[in-house]
Amino acid sequence: MSDHRRPTCTGRALTGVTWVALLLGLWLWGREITEVRYDASAPTTGDMAAAGRPPDVGLPPAHRPLDRALPQRLDIPGLRVRAPVLARGLDERGAPDPPPFDRPGAVGWYAAGPAPGAAGAALLVGHVDTDTRPAVFHGIGALRPGERIRVVRDDAGVAEFTVEDVQVLARDRFDAHRAYGPRRSGRAELRLITCAGRFDRATGAYTANVVVSAYLTGRTGP
Repeated sequence: MSDHRRPTCTGRALTGVTWVALLLGLWLWGREITEVRYDASAPTTGDMAAAGRPPDVGLPPAHRPLDRALPQRLDIPGLRVRAPVLARGLDERGAPDPPPFDRPGAVGWYAAGPAPGAAGAALLVGHVDTDTRPAVFHGIGALRPGERIRVVRDDAGVAEFTVEDVQVLARDRFDAHRAYGPRRSGRAELRLITCAGRFDRATGAYTANVVVSAYLTGRTGP
């Protein structure tokens, strides 16, 4: 994404009370909505292909949710990502606020919602690129079901997540429940979100979002 155009990466924004109410319903302190069913795959958008869950991929059982602790670092071993996590709120459009544009290597966590490892769907947003180089979430569309994601927490523990699926959602048909809603009641889940598709210079935004969904499958440390 480009600093001077400030393109948006968290889906089509809702406004005012409607968006805040949705966020409260999906995230606030781990409160969950009714379980949402998802397609096994989604159509390709732009240069990113959505990966559903191939039938031959066996995924591990979920680990029970952990107590709330603040995330400090995100590790994605398959992409060689080790990124600091910054607590963020909502931007002026009412959408989850990514890190500042001068911190393309950092990840933003929506701090009013569940913490990674706690019950509910924790949201991490990051930039896909800058004017000159790839940013922290440039490669997340290449993740596949079964790959691991780790979040280092301030309780000296590490929450370990397994990727469940990767989808590309077009901005003009962005479904917040599909992107942010918990898949199964009682699980600790994680969402990684960034831009996808093509950059529309007229609107200063990309045409789609990549959404990586993962769930807690282990922990290390205290």
